[in-house]
Amino acid sequence: MEKIINVLALELGIKRAQVKSAIELIDAGNTIPFIARYRKEVTGNLDDEVLRKLDDRLNYLRNLEQRKDEVIKLIDEQGNLTPELKEKIIGANILTEVEDIYRPFKPKKRTKATIAKEKGLEPLAKIILKQSTKVTSIKEVVKDFVTSDINEEEAISGACDIIAEEISDNAEYRKKIRGISYRTGKIVTSAIKPDESSTYDMYYNFSENVNKIPSHRILAINRGEKEEFLKVRLEVNEEKIFSYLEKEIILSDNIFKELLQDTIKDSYKRLIKPSIEREIRTEKFEEASEQAIKVFGVNVKNLLMAAPLKGMVVMGFDPAYRTGCKIAVIDDTGKLLDYTTVYPTEPQNDVEGATKKLLEFISKYRIDMIAIGNGTASRESEKFVADLIKKADRKVYYTIVSEAGASVYSASKLATKEYPDINVSIRGAISIARRLQDPLAELVKIDPKSIGVGQYQHDVNQKRLDLSLTGVVEDSVNKVGVDVNTATPSLLSYVSGINKTVSENIVKYREENGKFTSRKEFLKVPKLGKAAFVQCAGFLKVPESTNILDNTMVHPESYDVAKSLIESFGYDLKKITKLDLENLKEKFEKVNTKELSEKLNVGIPTIEDIIKELEKPGRDPRDKMPKPILKSDVLKIEDLEEGMLLTGTVRNVIDFGAFVDIGIKGDGLVHISELSDKFVRNPMEEVSVGDIVKVRVIGVDLKRNKVKLSMKGIN
Repeated sequence: MEKIINVLALELGIKRAQVKSAIELIDAGNTIPFIARYRKEVTGNLDDEVLRKLDDRLNYLRNLEQRKDEVIKLIDEQGNLTPELKEKIIGANILTEVEDIYRPFKPKKRTKATIAKEKGLEPLAKIILKQSTKVTSIKEVVKDFVTSDINEEEAISGACDIIAEEISDNAEYRKKIRGISYRTGKIVTSAIKPDESSTYDMYYNFSENVNKIPSHRILAINRGEKEEFLKVRLEVNEEKIFSYLEKEIILSDNIFKELLQDTIKDSYKRLIKPSIEREIRTEKFEEASEQAIKVFGVNVKNLLMAAPLKGMVVMGFDPAYRTGCKIAVIDDTGKLLDYTTVYPTEPQNDVEGATKKLLEFISKYRIDMIAIGNGTASRESEKFVADLIKKADRKVYYTIVSEAGASVYSASKLATKEYPDINVSIRGAISIARRLQDPLAELVKIDPKSIGVGQYQHDVNQKRLDLSLTGVVEDSVNKVGVDVNTATPSLLSYVSGINKTVSENIVKYREENGKFTSRKEFLKVPKLGKAAFVQCAGFLKVPESTNILDNTMVHPESYDVAKSLIESFGYDLKKITKLDLENLKEKFEKVNTKELSEKLNVGIPTIEDIIKELEKPGRDPRDKMPKPILKSDVLKIEDLEEGMLLTGTVRNVIDFGAFVDIGIKGDGLVHISELSDKFVRNPMEEVSVGDIVKVRVIGVDLKRNKVKLSMKGIN
């Protein structure tokens, strides 16, 4: 364990004591959100991102140590374990090294070398490898191995097969060859059907250094190969590899030199090259997958943490052609008020009937905002809505909302349970309206993979992707906190310490007994025991409680500290008012947290968190995020001109840039080279999903419906 602690401390750039404490907390069954929020003093203020990396690497390193133990045991059982070999295995830092060391001892299928050994040719192989200078001819050596079944040529060939396998199984050779292949290797691709155009055109005659090729290109190439558009190979400096092996194996100019040179080439081309190429391509794919998963995770987090549009009555507008546009109206709490279907788009083009119906809705329900899904017929619907709101008897705005995953939700068991008597298609409009009103609460109902802000998400390791995205959603939900009296089971299931069964039990208890009036009441929920209470209590807010702390993210274990803090300023926790809190806010700004922490015998991070919560009980950290762009008119690609300045919303961030919604059909691309005046290594350092940005049009391709944008010299 000490070695693992040292490795993690070095990799993450944190202290050994922090690593040790974090591991102890994780092993004790605490969740990452709980540790990040309520054990800051113990971990030295490690945030959820670092803790997730630590947890992930901890699992890898533990599996590595387990594999080392297995390999040591297996070699020992063969009677081949030496102190030097054991030390080598213990010192290995990655799984590949362990497997390379184990390779010569691994039970093999029947190979050319094993057949040669069965024929008694292993001693001949040893003589050739030893390269004795006393031997004057190969024939002299071989004659002792020639039998009625084996001629001279077969004996030499068999001995060389044994040597070739020995070279291939040498861990040091493989490590060096892998290094040479990484440094000199190129990924080379060509077209299987050169005359057939595809999305992989740029890879029909392409090569790039293995150590420089970006992850999105690796994933694109792999997909092109899988779909049988591309042939892919690894080209390396083979002469450098042969030169290295000859230097290591051939002792001098002797009669065996030419034979060994041929054997080295055979060993490399037949045994080493295919497996090293597989290993390198697998490693590059895994690196690319990790990067794609990271990109997806960051984008999902930014989407989930988008600012909610509170206190507004919203009309959800799910566009379509033949089947009509589905309309759903929800009040400022997300409750469904009314729904209908209108046909302002082709083929019906009933603009008059749709206008009449929706103007009635706007007037009757006092609608403030229309959320239009960005799918099929979105821009035609946007034009209709822009004309519609000009005729309304009140000020109404509209905005475009990503409808990714809305259809998945509509057909889900959860949607059926929520709206059993409502048509599947209408549920999509409800989801679109609600995700504008509260993105987090609505998007947690959908598999994160369906949210639509990824990069090659279907090509990566799905288990790793699920694990990563689940962590992202957990961190987002727990960062915001949850109103226990309005939350759905979907939202509750992501709260620290709460599983699907407990989340459903919370809602069932609420339905049977009325709203929760205190955090203590959580313990009455079936299967929500004391351990789960410790993990979840601080993240579940109870606005209806008489104890103001129940509507904050102050953990019940710190209530005494919070009470003492409030009393130290002359207030009574039970009688405190909003005005008192406003007065306290001014006093908190002047407080010396170090002195206060010593006085109350609690860590500075806890004091700071308590003060932050008391300054604004029930606060929502998403309120600081950029609000969606509210529109009152429409823009077409034909309206665009080079040099035009626009404001847009970042819809997706990938390795090579960002897609920005500027109000036309299809998002414009800001290439990585156009994100800033300075050099940008990673687009995520410049923009995030949901950001409102100013862009300049630098290219319009009407034929392909593509727009190039730039942020240089603007933001």
